[in-house]
Amino acid sequence: MSATHYNHLFGPVPSRRLGRSLGVDLTPFKTCSFDCIFCQLGRTTRKTVERREYVPVNEVIAELETWLGTGGTADYITLAGSGEPTLNSGFGRVIEFARDAGGIPVALLTNGSLLADPEVRAQAARANVVKVSLSAWDASSLEHINRPDPSIGFKGLIEGQWLFRNEFQGELWMEVFLVWGANSTPKDVRGIADLVRAIGPDKVQLNTAVRPPCEEYAHPVPEEQLQELARLFEPTAEVIAEYSSDSSARVHATEVDILDTLERRPCTLDQLCAVFGLHRNEATKYVGKLMRMGRIVQHRRAGGVYYAGVHRGDS
Repeated sequence: MSATHYNHLFGPVPSRRLGRSLGVDLTPFKTCSFDCIFCQLGRTTRKTVERREYVPVNEVIAELETWLGTGGTADYITLAGSGEPTLNSGFGRVIEFARDAGGIPVALLTNGSLLADPEVRAQAARANVVKVSLSAWDASSLEHINRPDPSIGFKGLIEGQWLFRNEFQGELWMEVFLVWGANSTPKDVRGIADLVRAIGPDKVQLNTAVRPPCEEYAHPVPEEQLQELARLFEPTAEVIAEYSSDSSARVHATEVDILDTLERRPCTLDQLCAVFGLHRNEATKYVGKLMRMGRIVQHRRAGGVYYAGVHRGDS
């Protein structure tokens, strides 16, 4: 059983992109520069481009030091979580410590909206892998799908990602998130693919709204269509809408661990079993208790029943 509760770390969680990934959360819940219609965490409650130390970096580094010192293992340490990590003015210090202290590669998952800022690019370049997002092909689609902070323009977004690609020595991945009827026609996707080709990432990944999104109208694109659309990209995109984990790496769970994970990433019962190495009956017991306490809720999607944490202030 886990002996330490962390305020800024969660997981490790399984990911098709990164294997077993320890998440590092650098912003308060839903502090982001975007308010994407497909976000699994709900609507953005604080939309901003103000960069400051939202979460004390020294606290994050201390938690990482404790986790590493108690034998923590993962395939990646990943800056992700409840909002846009590059909003934290000290995110580069976290990357540097995690990379140097643990010998574990560091990944940064970002919407790429702040990469027009040279300081953000310099800090991001300390990571081993940077995954940026692109789900729009022009200003109108950006407004509809990502609902950015008013100061973010489509031209600046693309230029920032292009500049970063040309400066960054590590691996750049691009995730394209498609929503049925919003950006899923071949014409729409070709527009995105042309921009992706110009930026030149090492890897392209295609995702869709498998987990419950913040807007009910954000429906997933069928897998067969995703596979067809993947061929429009260079390199050909990998469909990552369903993730898997290496169940041989066992992670023991407590009620707090499960809640921490569900507050940041909705999961099915089977996915919780895979994350924490639990028997299905044991996972059901934890989920049932958290449901009765009102700490989590369930959402039914075509792919199954997902459980998600209830955040303070949710209605």
